[in-house]
Amino acid sequence: MKKHIKIAVAQLSPVYLNKKETVKKACLAIHEAGKNGAQLIVFPEVFISGYPDWVWLIPNSNGAQLNELYVELVKNAVSVPDDTTAQLCKAAKKAKIQVVMGMHEINSESSSSSLYNSLLFIDDNGIIIGKHRKLIPTGGERLIWAQGDGSTLRSYTTSIGKIGGLICWEAFMPLARNAIYEAGVQILAVPTWDKSDNWLISMQHIAREGGVFVISACMALHKNDIPDKLNFKHLYPKEREWINTGNSCIIAPNGKIIAGPLSSEEGILYADIDLQQIIEVKRMFDSVGHYARPDVFNFSINKK
Repeated sequence: MKKHIKIAVAQLSPVYLNKKETVKKACLAIHEAGKNGAQLIVFPEVFISGYPDWVWLIPNSNGAQLNELYVELVKNAVSVPDDTTAQLCKAAKKAKIQVVMGMHEINSESSSSSLYNSLLFIDDNGIIIGKHRKLIPTGGERLIWAQGDGSTLRSYTTSIGKIGGLICWEAFMPLARNAIYEAGVQILAVPTWDKSDNWLISMQHIAREGGVFVISACMALHKNDIPDKLNFKHLYPKEREWINTGNSCIIAPNGKIIAGPLSSEEGILYADIDLQQIIEVKRMFDSVGHYARPDVFNFSINKK
């Protein structure tokens, strides 16, 4: 286990609903992070190819407009594996870096017409080591994404330690967090759309609760990033410039923010971490170790 590691979070804007160009941008960021010595880079929720913010703007009664946008999402979604994942794997291998990528994923095992909100895990040899599908979308997101299952609640052993992921508000689910903690996660990637102060407070709590490094990766999205041809763009107030300001950050196991938050701009944040700090904080509180009470509580996951 390496003690000293450099990790990165990419607060970037996708080329909205354009998979080809978004993947190019992702590969450039992967190369940049690797060149700067990072051994892990985490991208925002559904970076490929953009968060469907229209779910909070367009009523479900407007089926024609929602159908048109959904078709575009599916066209620009990822099937694991495909040419998109091959490009990401090639970039990860060349940069010698672990990658956690947020993406819209097609249910290619079945109809290829439904979508999951997924994380793709690629190691520094350019090998896909796993994926995680968001357990449950929030509010209007349920009109876009299907529900994931317990089979992807796990961590992945890599050359820099055990990496796991939860997506946005599923990180609020205590039992989902416990599943990840029991999997021995040391670095927890949490791609999100939430940029609020309350979100950052929750991430600091989770870092302390789990005794883990938390990477909160949020998309910075300016109104100009949304093509004019997409009519929902004009539903925002005229004075609003940033659809999402980002506020990405990296948090240590003691709950302290060690990089960021970065607001209202694109950029890659870096932090040098020491995995030994995990052991230090768990001397006093280890939620799935000496502070657990398996004689009192039963916990299980349906991984089918």
